[in-house]
Amino acid sequence: MEKVVDRFIRYAKINTQSDENSKTSPTTPAQLELANWLADELRSIGINDVSVDENGYLMATLEANTSKETPVVGFIAHLDTSPDLKISAINPQVVNIRYGKPVVLNAKSNIVLSPLDFPILNSYIGQPLVVSDGLSNLGADDKAGIAEIMTAIEYLIAHPQIKHGPVRIAFTPDEEIGRGADRFNVKEFNASFAYTLDGGGIGEIQYENFNAARARITIQGLDLHPGSAKNKMKNSMLIAMELNGMLPAYETPEHTENYEGFYHLTSINGSVESTTMNYIIRDHDKLHFDRKKELLIKIADHLNLKYGPRTVKLTMVDQYYNMKEKIEAVFPIVDLAVNAMKAVGIAPRVKPVRGGTDGARLSYMGLPCPNLFTGGHNFHSRYEFIPVPSMVKAVEMIVKIVELLGKEGLPAVRQV
Repeated sequence: MEKVVDRFIRYAKINTQSDENSKTSPTTPAQLELANWLADELRSIGINDVSVDENGYLMATLEANTSKETPVVGFIAHLDTSPDLKISAINPQVVNIRYGKPVVLNAKSNIVLSPLDFPILNSYIGQPLVVSDGLSNLGADDKAGIAEIMTAIEYLIAHPQIKHGPVRIAFTPDEEIGRGADRFNVKEFNASFAYTLDGGGIGEIQYENFNAARARITIQGLDLHPGSAKNKMKNSMLIAMELNGMLPAYETPEHTENYEGFYHLTSINGSVESTTMNYIIRDHDKLHFDRKKELLIKIADHLNLKYGPRTVKLTMVDQYYNMKEKIEAVFPIVDLAVNAMKAVGIAPRVKPVRGGTDGARLSYMGLPCPNLFTGGHNFHSRYEFIPVPSMVKAVEMIVKIVELLGKEGLPAVRQV
């Protein structure tokens, strides 16, 4: 317990927020610094095959300690944290929660983590939680995944009686801005399959995710003196509001759950003369996903007819696709994770990812890669927290996956 917590807190203190406006890889230098630090730590615990490339991708191998032929399994987590909150420092703290009582994250700023706002807290009564000081996100997404993989690997090295085949490790940059798989060398990684440790609460296993696209809309207005603007002025901000009002009102993140998709306006910046809007579009179902994109195109076309050609410019790019069709072809890798969870006393909870992971893109690049829990909650916010026992169980799960694969190979019968 102490090792995984200590690791996580050390890693979390390093501000590795990615930057979508940067053209470098990794997009922030701290990610490369963390990758090199982790490489040194891996060498210190006994891993000899470790590399970090100029783009910040760390790869390493725990060599087999048995002559038995087994598939090569990989474990992957990402180095960066969300840029959603602009922060200068991360100050993790360990607290305990009592039933119905809020956790004071920052007394000076009156920031509290309350079970009234987040009822899931009542599931962890009496457990130590790692939280931030309320002035930043915690970075459990995905420093917890890194800490859990590192601790599991160290445990396997210290317990050679657990016979296993080769285990591959990768830590990737810039996952939070959708670039985590851009320069991932699947051939070099050379694993039969892998798992991303990038999920939420204990027991989560995910092999379905959103289909995803991003859209950038620029609206060109015409600014004139308001006293003589009749039938001439085009206020780009009002056109932007009109555009947003033409989208389905209840297909937004705050009105959707489970398999329901959405449009999400992530930013808007404008004046009478010009306005820029950024959206992300998400849906698990490919047909619904395509229809969402088609609707946005039709709205842009309609507004150009109404206000004149070139008033609305829409640029839309697909980001990633639902990994389900790639994972179903190799479903025993899901069964293996489910069996490992059950073996260490975890109740598996198969659920879709309402987002994406590096694993989604990697699955389409030839590396099937379901997503497993880290234990964290409220990712990307100042209210992020992770129960320590959940982190410990994640370590046990990784070790058990490796052990079962070495002992029995992949399950032959679908369990889920």
